[in-house]
Amino acid sequence: MKRGRENGLLDHNLTWQWALCVSPAYMRRQRGSKDPRTSPLFGAQWEAMANMHQMHCWFQSFFTSSHRTVTLRTFAGRIMYHTVDPVNVHYILKDNFQNYPKGERVHSVLHDFMGDGIFNSDGKIWRKHRKIASFEFSNRKLKQMSLTTFRRDALRLLHLLHTFATSRHSDLFMRMTMDSLCKLLFGMDGQNLESRLPEDPFGKAFDNFNDIIITRRVNPFWKIQRALNMGKEKIVNENLEVLNSLISNIIEKRKENMSVQVRSNAQKADELLSRFMQYNEADYQKTYHERELRDFIVNFKVAGRDTTAIALSWFIYCICKHPHVAEKIRRETAEFLSLENDHNMEVEETANKLDYECLARMNYLHASIRNPSTLPTSSQVIFYFNINLCVGDGKTVLKDDVLPDGTYVKRGAQISYVPYSMGRMEFLWSPDALEYKPERWLKDGAFQPESPFKFTAFQAGPRMCLGKDYAYVQMTMTASLLLHFFRFDLVDNGDVKYRVMMIMPIAGGLNECLPNSFYIRWKTCDT
Repeated sequence: MKRGRENGLLDHNLTWQWALCVSPAYMRRQRGSKDPRTSPLFGAQWEAMANMHQMHCWFQSFFTSSHRTVTLRTFAGRIMYHTVDPVNVHYILKDNFQNYPKGERVHSVLHDFMGDGIFNSDGKIWRKHRKIASFEFSNRKLKQMSLTTFRRDALRLLHLLHTFATSRHSDLFMRMTMDSLCKLLFGMDGQNLESRLPEDPFGKAFDNFNDIIITRRVNPFWKIQRALNMGKEKIVNENLEVLNSLISNIIEKRKENMSVQVRSNAQKADELLSRFMQYNEADYQKTYHERELRDFIVNFKVAGRDTTAIALSWFIYCICKHPHVAEKIRRETAEFLSLENDHNMEVEETANKLDYECLARMNYLHASIRNPSTLPTSSQVIFYFNINLCVGDGKTVLKDDVLPDGTYVKRGAQISYVPYSMGRMEFLWSPDALEYKPERWLKDGAFQPESPFKFTAFQAGPRMCLGKDYAYVQMTMTASLLLHFFRFDLVDNGDVKYRVMMIMPIAGGLNECLPNSFYIRWKTCDT
């Protein structure tokens, strides 16, 4: 027994001697490194967790024009590569697409929430989602239905803003996009923009998920906490029950409605859920079962609700800080709608003039919405097929590889491009990269889009966002009406901060004040 105890003490002493000798040597080797400092066992885990509240800025601090790919080592030797080089992004998202799938680790982080939906799947499952979604998003009826829905809900939003002089508009934007999705996905008229502002259990569950699940990226013990139903994982489980119950009721109601339509020989519904459920017919060999329909709803809700609403919140913040931009957009709207001599045109009449062709011609408005250093990473988007997890769209390295910039990447490691940092790199956008400058997108007054491998909000390559055009229609429709009929000022003129979630909202929401509306004559809006 004594000898065993002595051996134990010897092993313990050797461990400490190793730590005292190796750790300083380990740290000396990192003195010339431009990557996050690491320790032998935990890597940069603790530093990453300590900077969770400012994760985007923390990552950005490591990138320079000469150091465009950062290697982050975390707990137990895990490796993550992050890049801001468009050439690398092109290689990962297109040239060598097959070597960079989502992978099991990325998939597991979001599986409770997003299941095997289009944002969280690879291989055959993803190809099936992509093929059917591609067909549906090219449907002319859906495009017309979307335009009508976005116009209707923008008018309902304006009606609320006319009622409330000061409001937390990021919340109203969320309500607007949720109601639009209810119509497009389920054929239901949402009630979130009613004047009483009813509680939204669906949206509340979504917000709770977004707030918590992102922490799994830096918490190596989240699976243990989930198994024990403790900590933040307990909140995830509670919200899962609420979310799954709500979705199950929606699917059952839609099945009942479809059965009634079949019995009465009525025309089939055009909203997306019904169209996806129709793929369950014999011709498609039971393509979608109920769990897949549940995942479809969650994925499209995430893409279409949060991203558009958050992008609009950041946009309003920018134009409050730069009122000359708002004035230019007003003049552009007036010019294209021939409103110079008729400032008393009713709101609905103005909105009805905003069709696809008109919105597409508003060059300055499109340039204002796309500013790379001020828009959130989105979403992931809008019906964006792109969910940017904290620092970018996470992939897994399938086989050892070398990126175009010479970085060697190991099999099994995670790899991401970093939209937040890419939008702030001077070597990509010139020395004025941090300025809100719509003119950078214009050439002789015409809007000039950038490469999707440089401006990555909608992803690129085979996973390029299928719903990009729908997203821009809702944003431009809403923004042009808001700026034409209202002037916005910030209640607090200080800078705002972001909140680290799946999609980057403004911390605490955005409070704007509407001191006056102008050239406005209201027609009754149904709510």
